[in-house]
Parts: sequence; C-alpha cells; structure tokens
Amino acid sequence: MSRRPPLALRPADALCLPVLAHLHARCFADAWPEGVIGRLLALPGAFAWLAAWGAEPVGFALAHVTVDEAEIWSIGVAPDWRGRGIAGALLRATLERAGSAGAASLVLEVDEANAAALALYRRHGFRPVGRREGYYRRAGSTAAALVLRHDCSPPAAAGG
Repeated sequence: MSRRPPLALRPADALCLPVLAHLHARCFADAWPEGVIGRLLALPGAFAWLAAWGAEPVGFALAHVTVDEAEIWSIGVAPDWRGRGIAGALLRATLERAGSAGAASLVLEVDEANAAALALYRRHGFRPVGRREGYYRRAGSTAAALVLRHDCSPPAAAGG
C-alpha cells in the first residue's frame, strides 16, 4: 500500500511565475497573467507560498506586508484539491510570515457569495471589518466583497 505524499509549502519566487499563473487560472475565472503576478511579487514586502502535494502544485497564496499591516492579494487551491486543509495551511503560513515581518493584522477581500471561503476564513479567526460594493465584476453584474481582518500579533509573553 503506498502512502500519499505530504503537503509541502515553500516560498515562491520569480521562477514559480508560470506555475502560479497556471494555478490562478485554475482557481479563478478572471485569472491574473504571469506579468501581473511578477509585478506584484517584485513590490517591497511581497511574498508568495506555493503548496504542493508530492510533485503536484495544488495551491498558492500571494501577499504583502506594508509597515504594520499585511494583505492577501490572492489565495487559491486547485478545484480538485479543495477540502483537504490546503487553504488552511496556506493561511496559517501567511499569518506567521506576516506576523514575523511586523504586521499587526492581515486583511483580505472575499466575494460575499463565496460561502466556502467565508467559512474557511471564519474558522481561522478572520472577522468582517468592511464591505466594498461592486468590487467583483462579472458578465453584466457586480458583486460585493467583504473585507476581513485577522490579528497576527504574537501572543503576549507569559508571566508578566
């Protein structure tokens, strides 16, 4: 009986742009091309994670830290890999990296109609702090985004 390989997260860089763009296209109808992802990752404070199950890339997170706040620009898991804890692992890694870079909070936007994503973010401690009307554009319509926030400050030291 063969064992499934473990999930591995690793920092992604410019060499990962084709893989990141391919995953983004698998996850979102309005996919970002390599050039957009590359320009984002070239910004100060930007970072990305690539999740792989064995040799297969299955998810990603693109984020950045600006002074004391971090933002997830995009996070996704390939449709056939959802429901296996991959997005949660990406969120935890992003929160840890943001906190270690000095961010007190991490924010993101999510389509208010995306029940699965909202449930995931709530399970991981994200709370709504705002709403952006017309944020997402679809054929002939728009949808609102909820702005969610998570405190990523390290816990206070015990004893004092």
